[in-house]
Amino acid sequence: MKASTAALALSLAGASCASLYGETQYNHSCVLDPAIRSCSPKAKPDIVDTCCAETYGGLLLSTQFWSIYTGLEDQGQVLPADTWTLHGLWPDFCNGSYTQYCDLSRQYDPDPSPNTTNGEPNGTPVPPYTGPKINPFAEAGKLDLLEFMNKYWINQGAENYELWVHEYSKHATCFSTFDVPCYGPDYIPQEDVIDYFETAIRYYLRLPTYDWLDAHDIRPSNSTTYSLSAIETALEAEYGMTPYVGCSGPSYNETAEGAGSSDDGRTQLSEVWYFFHVRGRPQSGAWLPTSQSGSSSCAQASGAIHYFEPAPGSVGGD
Repeated sequence: MKASTAALALSLAGASCASLYGETQYNHSCVLDPAIRSCSPKAKPDIVDTCCAETYGGLLLSTQFWSIYTGLEDQGQVLPADTWTLHGLWPDFCNGSYTQYCDLSRQYDPDPSPNTTNGEPNGTPVPPYTGPKINPFAEAGKLDLLEFMNKYWINQGAENYELWVHEYSKHATCFSTFDVPCYGPDYIPQEDVIDYFETAIRYYLRLPTYDWLDAHDIRPSNSTTYSLSAIETALEAEYGMTPYVGCSGPSYNETAEGAGSSDDGRTQLSEVWYFFHVRGRPQSGAWLPTSQSGSSSCAQASGAIHYFEPAPGSVGGD
């Protein structure tokens, strides 16, 4: 976060940003456009202003982590109390498939994952970013945003900054509405970065996963286990649609409890992805929740899922 604004501006001088549709920098007055629902028949780039309606990745996911440690506690990087943390905001295609790293001129990820645009060996290589850290917060007068992100947008095994630029580079560049031309001729470098961070947080704040599960007597425990059906039912009751519930850790049939079972779902609760469409720009916050695309990675067996407590020393104070 210590890179100077001058150095940052110099590193971007002359850099040309790609555009998903080749838009100009002019005439994106979205107040004049109807708020078209993403993934609807009208959400087509030849019909609407792609800066004013999401036309590239119209099925959005607001994603969260349940982590029990950060690995950098000795550096002060800790988890918030009684809260799931923000993972990111993703733009899937309407059929549930997706792409990534759509504008390599805005690639700030020092360790791209995957390292090609399609995740396959024949994809366009995504080179690691080796320039100075971007620091849009001070220039935009958003130090309060930085403070919030350091509390609730938490990485594991590396500093938080690396997660933030990974999410931006991989996902934000694949939204039509975060395309650089959409910001007009007076675009300030990294204005879109701040816009993406704020938009991701806008949806995250609407989705209090910890509280929703707690309201249904599903709480972190190192002894009690839960069923996927109970977790999905609780979240559906609160969100109105069934989100994707993700698990990590050993497969159920690799555990003593699941020996001999054909259930190879994972057993440690770790992620939730909330799916929705938007009307107009995602930045406006007008969403329409929808059910998950695909199915859970968690074990289906009754009582197979652990929702572990954070490790001692991994949770910070208020």
